[in-house]
Amino acid sequence: MITKYKSYLDRIDVKGPKRLLALDGGGIRGLITVEILLRLEELLRRAYDDEALVLADFFDYVGGTSTGAIIATCIARGMTMERVRQFYIEGGRIMLKPAPILRRWHYRHLDSGLSAALKRELGEQTTFGDPGLQTLLLLVMRNATTDSPWPLSNNPKALFNAVSEKEGNNLLLPLWQLIRASTAAPTYFPPQMVSVGERNFVFVDGAVSVYNNPSFLLYMMATLPAYRLCWEQGEEQLLLVSVGTGMSAYAASSLRPAQMTLLYNAERVPSALIYAANVEADKLCRVSGACRFGGPIDSELGDLIDRSGSDGKKKFTYLRYDPSLTREGLDALGLTDIQPEEVLPLTSGRYLDKLQEVGRAYAKGLDLSQLGAFDPSLVTT
Repeated sequence: MITKYKSYLDRIDVKGPKRLLALDGGGIRGLITVEILLRLEELLRRAYDDEALVLADFFDYVGGTSTGAIIATCIARGMTMERVRQFYIEGGRIMLKPAPILRRWHYRHLDSGLSAALKRELGEQTTFGDPGLQTLLLLVMRNATTDSPWPLSNNPKALFNAVSEKEGNNLLLPLWQLIRASTAAPTYFPPQMVSVGERNFVFVDGAVSVYNNPSFLLYMMATLPAYRLCWEQGEEQLLLVSVGTGMSAYAASSLRPAQMTLLYNAERVPSALIYAANVEADKLCRVSGACRFGGPIDSELGDLIDRSGSDGKKKFTYLRYDPSLTREGLDALGLTDIQPEEVLPLTSGRYLDKLQEVGRAYAKGLDLSQLGAFDPSLVTT
């Protein structure tokens, strides 16, 4: 059996091992993440012999950036992954409605569809501190007003969750607004204004920081004294599962210096920095934790999977699920009929079925034995 909690508030101080789930940003490619998590949910249901089990029953703390913030919140709300998949498929095209031509100088898509979907699914009055959330929740965004990343947690012990409404208690903020802020990708969606206490701030996508992959950040917020949670560290005490939306660096073997104009750099530099930050977060987790699953980081480091047996000094058990969307990566999954350019766009609803195919094909490689000491066959309470 597995202990089920109706509220995240009931699980914060419970002693024993803790499980963390970190979800990358990546626009509509979040459907890949959804398919991977749906497979994980299915495996856990079989292991615990519980068809009603949801990921909120297994994970104690879920964090996400951008599209990962949407999925993380749905999980924290206790939704099944089948329902999350339905939310993405039904709302994909509506949420990606193009902006009027005269507005496209600022952003490509209207935010009305996404905002309406979030309000409908989560409730317009639901706050970040709503006790109905079943897991701790981390949402990453960037405060453009202060030029700083804002990782917000609903941990009631956190510094800015223990102040008055006038000062700006984060737990009182509308949940849908925070998710909308985390997904406000510059040039894709308009920014989101949020009133925090007596101040108004302009927020944009958390991917415009080093936290598009929030895995190492989630680990720090669960363990560092400054964040006031202080969960115990160790390979058998802390599990960190990190799920990406598909990896592909922009390789241009025939690139010439003369092609690198201002326009070229404006288009390519942001994505290059986000890709590098994703890899760095993954690398930090593999070095600090006992890595049990993940593709190669690069040709020099390899995958850093701990095959020789740990010395017991690692901070946590770590897994990274993130399919390669290169030609070679898709071929390895047996998806020779899918082209990389079909599944790489962040805001196209045209190939939702192919994104699902990628996620499902990759998810066949999931096995609960990869969880190490957290494998339900070893730990069933």
